[in-house]
Amino acid sequence: MPRRFIDISVALQAGIASDPPFMLPKIDYKTGADTADRLEAFFPGLSRDDLPNGEGWAMEFMEVATHNGTHLDAPYHHHSTMDGGKRAITIDEVPLEWCMNPGVKLDFRHLPDGHVVSAAEVEAELERIGHDVQPLDIVLVNTSAGAKYGEPDYLDAGCGMGREATLYLLEKGVRVTGTDAWSWDAPFSYTAKRWAETRDPSIIWEGHRASMDIGYSHIEKLSNLESLPETGFTVCCFPIKIKGGSAGFTRAVAILDD
Repeated sequence: MPRRFIDISVALQAGIASDPPFMLPKIDYKTGADTADRLEAFFPGLSRDDLPNGEGWAMEFMEVATHNGTHLDAPYHHHSTMDGGKRAITIDEVPLEWCMNPGVKLDFRHLPDGHVVSAAEVEAELERIGHDVQPLDIVLVNTSAGAKYGEPDYLDAGCGMGREATLYLLEKGVRVTGTDAWSWDAPFSYTAKRWAETRDPSIIWEGHRASMDIGYSHIEKLSNLESLPETGFTVCCFPIKIKGGSAGFTRAVAILDD
């Protein structure tokens, strides 16, 4: 059966508004012309003139956080414990069985920036698309932030998933979720305003912290979700295996049977 692959990842790119300033990635690009001397060092007597066009190899040196670009968070990122007090697993321990499963898209692009999605809103959207969530479904949330990636207001864009909404999915057996926003939670700028009014610490990172009750992973900085159907596709999001890491880069892909 023919299959169609849709890239739902962003490119890891420097020089754009993708993260807070303290964690922006840096990439030093080296061309083949830059590295001919590196190749010469392996072969005594070799000169640049012996190489095709005098070129060595192209390569890049990077200074990155594991949460740059499209990445999968491990439960360890959310808190040191999960599942009611057990040690939270790191990214190299996330079960591979979680990372390639049927996908479901919830379209919340109409919700305002900073809105905290409730369980009732998730339930209503699932009813609208006619889907009953199954264990290990990968649930993707399409927010208004997806269209603003790299723009100055990206970090403040889109709705976020609250604790109640997250637990609604986890209690149905979901173990991987995803969003095209910078965070699974509402943008910090909006949460900070609510915190200033309420002084309630439970609202800070409430969607992430749901993992303390039921461990799960989520993908952040997805892309192109508006091109996906609501159901009928498979998500593949295996993370880079970083020993003891809180997250791993992933080339997230949606696979459709045409």
